[in-house]
Amino acid sequence: MAQPIRILVVGCGNMGASHAAAYHQMPEFEICGLVARGDSKRKLNEKLEFDYPLFDDYESALTKSKPDAVCISTYPDTHEKMALKALEAGCHVFIEKPLADTVTGSQHIIDAAKITGKKVVVGYILRHHPSWERFIEEAHKLGKPLVMRMNLNQQSHGYMWDVHKNLMESLSPIVDCGVHYIDVMCQMTRSTPVSVSAIGARLTDEIPSNNYNYGQLQIRFEDGSVGWYEAAWGPMISDNAFFIKDVFGPKGAVSIQAKSAGASGKSDHVDSHTKTESIKIHHAAIDERNNFIHEDQWIDMTDEPDHQELCNREQHFFLKAIQTDMDLTDHLDDAINSLKIAFACDESVRTGKMVNL
Repeated sequence: MAQPIRILVVGCGNMGASHAAAYHQMPEFEICGLVARGDSKRKLNEKLEFDYPLFDDYESALTKSKPDAVCISTYPDTHEKMALKALEAGCHVFIEKPLADTVTGSQHIIDAAKITGKKVVVGYILRHHPSWERFIEEAHKLGKPLVMRMNLNQQSHGYMWDVHKNLMESLSPIVDCGVHYIDVMCQMTRSTPVSVSAIGARLTDEIPSNNYNYGQLQIRFEDGSVGWYEAAWGPMISDNAFFIKDVFGPKGAVSIQAKSAGASGKSDHVDSHTKTESIKIHHAAIDERNNFIHEDQWIDMTDEPDHQELCNREQHFFLKAIQTDMDLTDHLDDAINSLKIAFACDESVRTGKMVNL
């Protein structure tokens, strides 16, 4: 068996802890260090029941641990600098979305990956979810144009409100969360976005004066399809209908029906954000009396992977990319494309104008 890939885990909060748990149980990886400024790295060691080396400083950890790869799950405004240093050190990189906090920074990372020949994988978790893959597959059967309606409003409190406030030091909710669902819309339509418009509201003085914690975006596609997405963070956010994942076209509709995950009080539970539970398929065909010909169809997804298993699958993809020298051009093009669209939406909020792409 080949020597395991030495991986340095940077950021030990929600996603970092889940990725570390994946590496911990994969013999192909060997964690050579956990990096975090606070106490999360020690808590993670306790959770994993192991004594991995702990570091407060990233650059020091990179020098001392001599990793083959780096997993970056820190706040977005640190991504560019950390990824570039890892690539310069000859490391492959797994990085949580968004790739960076600017389009230019994202392009810097992509360019560096090409120069160094190292792999960069972005954490688009829904791309590894069989239920979301099925959701997109069923959307392709609905004809064109498509109407796509999605949201993820989080009534965050306690620890998660601190996380969200920290995120809003650099990004708005419709950029940080929106890249996932913009990516899904692009996969559903297989068409080019042509314009965006968006609105936002600042509902608290606890966030930077130039940011907003509620946002709603609309996208028009070249094929006539339209998409709507809404994201909000904070203790004041309503958790009524916070989990809408819906698409319809000329031939009918497909909807995710997550009755448990979408229930009141679940909006800031990370496991709820990827749940589907079941998919409802509605057929538009009608007879001469305008009655539906087909009954609605339900696809049961109760055996779907949980959040940890999805993180495991992301890391298996990262491993495959390294071991097989996978061409990640399309992967990175899609990552920067969804970020460009999300930032155009952010521009629309701030200027009050439609943005042509």
